[in-house]
Amino acid sequence: MFPIRDTIPSRNPPIATAVIIAANCLVFVFELMCSPEQLERVVYIFGVVPRYYTDADWAASLTHPVGKYWPLLTSMFLHGGWMHIIGNMWTLWIFGDNVEDRMGSVRFVLFYLLCGLIAAVVHILTNADSPVPTLGASGAIAGVMGAYMVMFPHSRVITLVPVFFWPLFFELPAFLYLGIWYLTQLYSGMFTIGAGGQVGGVAWWAHVGGFVAGLLLVRLFVPRRGVRRFEADEWGVEGAWGPQWP
Repeated sequence: MFPIRDTIPSRNPPIATAVIIAANCLVFVFELMCSPEQLERVVYIFGVVPRYYTDADWAASLTHPVGKYWPLLTSMFLHGGWMHIIGNMWTLWIFGDNVEDRMGSVRFVLFYLLCGLIAAVVHILTNADSPVPTLGASGAIAGVMGAYMVMFPHSRVITLVPVFFWPLFFELPAFLYLGIWYLTQLYSGMFTIGAGGQVGGVAWWAHVGGFVAGLLLVRLFVPRRGVRRFEADEWGVEGAWGPQWP
């Protein structure tokens, strides 16, 4: 399933969401300018390598700065390819604008980064012996999706479901779309445990950790005046194609 658009127009321009997307894109341009050797070094220094934090002797043997935790932050702005960054940024744009609208830009940025940090920690705890670097904004974006599920459960998500080579579009309730997405990540994460580690190059448990963090932390970042759902949460599919802010 691939989300195309939701049905809730934003009341204000999503400035913070746009800035986060721009920052990720700028870092990706920098990655494209690196040679393969330079890019590998960047990924290992600024990405999250779980074993760095669980095996001090191994980290020291590779001259990694043991005890440095800034990769938990910097890894959120690195991506492994065009499809990786396009998929992440598209998803952030769909769900981030409404969450930012409710939280406010500053709270949204703090919430986003906190969910990303928690996602990285969960990944380390569930892949303690992995020497494979993990990068990408998907853990933080999963937190945004968790917050969206709490705040806009009755929204609709226009979803592309390819059947063989034929694209089909469905309008799914947000709680159903996001619930299916979360269960898919959880099932895949459980499968990796049985398979002995990360499978398919996807940090499933980072997605699970970020999503749960978003579910639990969202109300701490929403101003009291914004707790009540606003009327646009009840809009149908026609709301997806209207203006997104005044």
